[in-house]
Amino acid sequence: MPTIHVRFGSGAYDITIGAGVLERLPDVLRAVCPASHYAIIADATVAGLYGARVRKYVAAAGACDLFRFPAGEQNKSRAQWEALADSMGDAGVGRDGAVVALGGGVTGDLAGFVAATYRRGIPIVQIPTTVLAMVDSSIGGKTGLDTRHGKNLIGAFHQPAAVIADVTLLRTLPDQHVRAGLAEALKHGAVADRSHFQRVSLLRDRLLAVDADALEEIVSRSVAIKAAVVAEDERERGRRAVLNFGHTIGHALEAVSGLTLLHGEAVGVGMVAEARIGTALGVTAEGTVAELQAGLHALGLPTTRGPVSVDRLMGAMRSDKKVRGGTVRFAFLRELGEAASDEDENWTFEAPADAVRAGLHG
Repeated sequence: MPTIHVRFGSGAYDITIGAGVLERLPDVLRAVCPASHYAIIADATVAGLYGARVRKYVAAAGACDLFRFPAGEQNKSRAQWEALADSMGDAGVGRDGAVVALGGGVTGDLAGFVAATYRRGIPIVQIPTTVLAMVDSSIGGKTGLDTRHGKNLIGAFHQPAAVIADVTLLRTLPDQHVRAGLAEALKHGAVADRSHFQRVSLLRDRLLAVDADALEEIVSRSVAIKAAVVAEDERERGRRAVLNFGHTIGHALEAVSGLTLLHGEAVGVGMVAEARIGTALGVTAEGTVAELQAGLHALGLPTTRGPVSVDRLMGAMRSDKKVRGGTVRFAFLRELGEAASDEDENWTFEAPADAVRAGLHG
């Protein structure tokens, strides 16, 4: 059962990965996150599946309450942040309390922002229950809420005290969500490790069958890649921007599609389009688009934007949090397995509107 150590600015934490590691939760809480009152935050679906079990483990470490919110990206909102914070106040969670985030990316982002802001910040332990959250969103300390202008436009960096990724929790995950989560594993391979990208495709059948050993391998390697990048650039002032590959277009696609696409599905489409733009600009090697498409197709993931209007996507991108000086910026690949930087070691690039449109049209 691998444990990956994440270092950042002023501290560090461990990510424990494997089958059955959730049983370690009481010891982890006592060791790295002691609190007088734990607030377990989960959406209604995950609370129904795992809430009682996790509450039992947390209660072995201290007083706790389970706080539910409605499932869905649309609930990663200021209204739910306010409701959760008020409910925690009503329950008597104090400055010496802590949050336990139980769920996927939405829960991790929302609960993380609650923890970052409640009484000016209390600790959080992340228990991801989706592939997406295990390989990506539970790691690195990004928290956030969506607004009508776009995803994650309100947020804070708030690193967890620990992450416990029990791959057996993925057994209740719908097949479509497993596939979409693996898009982020492909992204890690695309920006940093070609062999990891290829390994995801090689293990496809076992991963889609939720095989614990295969998932442990892929989750562990993705976590190691992200941990190394976060250690180098916690606040995304430099190289961490490479982890946004596919996300500028992906976030816009999520918004314009009315959240009918899962995050990983949208990011997969975004990776292909952004690689196409990078190739047109001479940044990305020829053939990279085809390699990305093959990896995504192997997982049964989309690679085109479908009926979504290019004009609407262009408008949505202008609200992306990565916009600088009114200009949309992209993370590009040099080739599969290597992110691109310019001669000044900038890890994002401007792209002319016509090149972006051409990339979106395919």
